[in-house]
Amino acid sequence: MSDLIALMQQIMDVESVSGNERALADLVEARLGRLPHLTLHRDGDCVVARTTLGRAERVVIAGHLDTVPVAGNLPSRIVEHEDGPRVWGRGACDMKGGVTVMLALAEELAEPNRDITWIFYDHEEVAATLNGLGRLSRNRPDLIEGAFAVLMEPTSAQIEGGCQGTIRIELTTLGVAAHSARAWMGHNAIHDLAPVLETLAGYESEEIEVEGLVFREGLNAVGITGGMASNVIPPSATVQINYRFAPDKTVDDAVARLRDWFPHQDFEVTDASEAARPGLHLPLAQEFVAAIGEPARPKYGWTDVSRFSALGIPAVNYGPGDSSVAHSDDEFCPASDLDKCAAGLRRWLTHQGEAS
Repeated sequence: MSDLIALMQQIMDVESVSGNERALADLVEARLGRLPHLTLHRDGDCVVARTTLGRAERVVIAGHLDTVPVAGNLPSRIVEHEDGPRVWGRGACDMKGGVTVMLALAEELAEPNRDITWIFYDHEEVAATLNGLGRLSRNRPDLIEGAFAVLMEPTSAQIEGGCQGTIRIELTTLGVAAHSARAWMGHNAIHDLAPVLETLAGYESEEIEVEGLVFREGLNAVGITGGMASNVIPPSATVQINYRFAPDKTVDDAVARLRDWFPHQDFEVTDASEAARPGLHLPLAQEFVAAIGEPARPKYGWTDVSRFSALGIPAVNYGPGDSSVAHSDDEFCPASDLDKCAAGLRRWLTHQGEAS
């Protein structure tokens, strides 16, 4: 068994569902706190470890400690597969594989070619207001500063640039309640959703190129409620809509698009997060891509690269595990992804673009 697999199982078997990250944060702090090349800081259950070598550049490498709730998939185990061993269990993909690579390299790289800030943070899988990276940026903005950032979300060990933005709205129609035997005395609010649903059903995904990467947008109903009882004409109905937009748009642009699609309905924005442009034209990003040795692809979905982008720090997603199995009961991470990500980051931080 490789050292990375053994370390990953140790990390995975410390259950860290959002809100319960303390034991894992303590483990990370204890392992890194004994190393003379790192200076540690703690903000709640966020652990920050930094080199202070006086290098010309500082980069940030970040990953979250928390997982979604356990579903009979702990403790972890090794599953043999034709493509090599896989580590199975809650958090294997999202994202304790990434945390494993971070912790191993933070211990190993005492003389990197750039100063590194390693951020192990809490509360990523819950409401954005609780996010540990966001809290750190408010409490200690100096600890999150850097010229470039790598977020170790699962990408199957490939670089994914930028991320989509996301906005959720609730659109409500109002009717008049009446007994269903005398429906003409009321007005059916659910029926009034028909034009909205027709617009959603007729939407065709748009593909938009941003800085050489093609992002595919999405507009979908993700929930619908209405009705009081089986013999009452519903006086109100609400459809929840999620728009995933390309990084050529801001949240304000996304709201404007939604108003174009639904010009005759009022709606309430319930959640919104900005997209992040890829930034792959920047020198540090190009050096990172060269060190990894593979071209970047777009990031479908929202990640905390958006938080770095908002702070003026270009960032990419790069981590072990296939995001399509994230949060599933059969979550796993190929051991080969661990090795590949560790090797790629090691090349970048020890050989590529010496910055001392």
